[in-house]
Amino acid sequence: MEALKARMRAYWGARSDSFARQRLEEWEGEKHRLWLAELNRHIPAGGGWDILDLGTGTGFLAFLLASQGHRVVGIDLTPQMIEQAGRTAQALGLSASFAVMDAEQAQFAPCSFDALVTRNLTWALPNLPQAYRAWGRLLRPGGVLLNFDGDYCREKTGPRAGEYAHRDLTPDMVAEYEGMKGELRCRQQPRPQWDVELLQQAGFSAVQVDEQLGQRIYTRVDGLYNPTPMFAIAAYRQGGV
Repeated sequence: MEALKARMRAYWGARSDSFARQRLEEWEGEKHRLWLAELNRHIPAGGGWDILDLGTGTGFLAFLLASQGHRVVGIDLTPQMIEQAGRTAQALGLSASFAVMDAEQAQFAPCSFDALVTRNLTWALPNLPQAYRAWGRLLRPGGVLLNFDGDYCREKTGPRAGEYAHRDLTPDMVAEYEGMKGELRCRQQPRPQWDVELLQQAGFSAVQVDEQLGQRIYTRVDGLYNPTPMFAIAAYRQGGV
């Protein structure tokens, strides 16, 4: 799967500039409030938690959590994304830190974090069962994993160049996106049902699934609209809820 990951680095690297602009749109608009409300369903607003943002991209979730006083580290496979995240953190005056790292093999000591968060990442992981097991080891007892994602490998209509949040994609980039999905699809089962099974096998407890996430976040068809239904999963490491 290293060849596929190399393709992903190249693809997301090419999208890093436009991706950063869209994340700033989220930060400055209503999506800021909406996504913060989703995080606060399971992570308190008072700060003080150690949190890892897996597949941080240009840092949007990390910025939201850092703004509430949490100690946040964001990691991503794509160097250009991390460069953008670092520049934006400095511009916003936030103290989140960022590193280039493979989320499937996050290099942190066991029990390092109170929470793990991730958005639109797990659909693109070639080894999701192993990733969930590894992530469980990173959490302290009672810690929570929040996974916001969609079954993108089975979305009925994929992105088209110039449409919604994909308005900056070229036809060649859309074709590459579809090609990567094709490689991943045979390795996955329908989600989020599959995620629940994998998380339980990985030792998580109290796994909660919310398939109404997208309806709360994407209330208007605009430049940030995502037509693929999104779900939210909260899963706790054994030892508390």
